[in-house]
Amino acid sequence: MAENLSDQYSEESFWEKIKKFGKKAGSKVVYSALLLFYCMKDGNAPVWTKTVIIGALAYFISPIDAIPDLVPIVGYTDDLGALVAALGTVAAYINDDIRQKAKAKLADWFGPDSQDDVADIDDKFSK
Repeated sequence: MAENLSDQYSEESFWEKIKKFGKKAGSKVVYSALLLFYCMKDGNAPVWTKTVIIGALAYFISPIDAIPDLVPIVGYTDDLGALVAALGTVAAYINDDIRQKAKAKLADWFGPDSQDDVADIDDKFSK
């Protein structure tokens, strides 16, 4: 299943999903996805972390979910679960630079107050 999902991942589809559904998914889902995306792009992340990240981002992008994204209120809960599980696995490779890039992009989409909404994610996955 992971191979099938990873075949669905592309940077273009990642940005398309965030642009199209980011507001609906919410700042926590988007911030988690951005942390993973920027970690994957970081030159210090080993190959195995990129594999984990691609699997989680592919699940986020995939229209086939355990809970369909169009279901009101809970539609992105499974996506957040997959993203948070991947964050827990690769947390050691998420540095302050990655956090700053993710927060800057999040602020572009959700406004400067959005960083308050995601503080618990930073607290949970900080070194």
